[in-house]
Amino acid sequence: MIDIQKILEERILVLDGAMGTMLQRHKFTEEDFRGERLKDWPVPIQGNNDVLSITQPEAIKEVHRLYFEAGADIVETNTFSGTTIAMADYQMEDLVYELNYQSAKIAKEVAIEFTSKEPHKPRFVAGSIGPTNRTASMSPDVNDPGYRAVTFDELRIAYKQQVEALLDGGADILLVETVFDTLNAKAALFAIEEVKDERNVEIPIMVSGTITDASGRTLSGQTAEAFLISVSHIPMLSVGFNCALGANQLTPHLEVLAKKANFGVSAHPNAGLPNAFGEYDETPEQMASQIKEYLDKGLVNIVGGCCGTTPDHIKAIADLAKDYKPRTTQVVA
Repeated sequence: MIDIQKILEERILVLDGAMGTMLQRHKFTEEDFRGERLKDWPVPIQGNNDVLSITQPEAIKEVHRLYFEAGADIVETNTFSGTTIAMADYQMEDLVYELNYQSAKIAKEVAIEFTSKEPHKPRFVAGSIGPTNRTASMSPDVNDPGYRAVTFDELRIAYKQQVEALLDGGADILLVETVFDTLNAKAALFAIEEVKDERNVEIPIMVSGTITDASGRTLSGQTAEAFLISVSHIPMLSVGFNCALGANQLTPHLEVLAKKANFGVSAHPNAGLPNAFGEYDETPEQMASQIKEYLDKGLVNIVGGCCGTTPDHIKAIADLAKDYKPRTTQVVA
């Protein structure tokens, strides 16, 4: 098996961009989301992008292919909401294993296709593990601060099922991403460690938090350094930030990680901040010019894009990153 850790020490790896942004171009209808397989589903499912891995697999494959062509080393599986907790909104708890398995399998097929064409540039699949739509640290009810909509154990069980399916489908890496509540992430990491022990396997882990506002904290109140400390007990490939902010706003938080982390640092910011219509306006050139600061300062080992980014954004980032050395992961105490 190819040692991604070794590659990470030799060059900056490029992560893909947004899946949702690319799928929106298809303007899929409710019927498209259902396909033949789910044509009689009892509730509306339009907008549930994860299910497209079953009903529109060629569209998902094409997105992966475009990102690899743009220069990505790693693509994320189409499984951001792939837990029983998140899928309960669509009454799809029983489809969760299949959704994750098929998503990983699709991505892996494309990765193998590109690696066989370019053996000097192996391609990898990161199993995307999103935060779910519940938070374990805070109450959703302002009148009942002690209430929790989900328990640690419920999260752990849901994440474990997702992790098993992603590994069975061929994921090379597990990416716990868009972490707004570190307790949710800890449940995911606990589940990953359980699966590793049970299967006696090692699997590289990426953890990526999200800074939610100008205060520089996650939704559950942690600064970049506190977030790093709270997940550092797990052996990781990388720790980083994604989403919520554009590349510029993310820089000071990455500087903290780059100074303190004794493993890789990743960043996949949005294409700027959303406009009044919730759309992202930053061009590939604008985004790349901001990411150049990460590279000039030696802050990152893995870089890519989140909301609003396209293969054009990733190509601009990849073209830039190839001329830079990765951040060194030996931290001086």
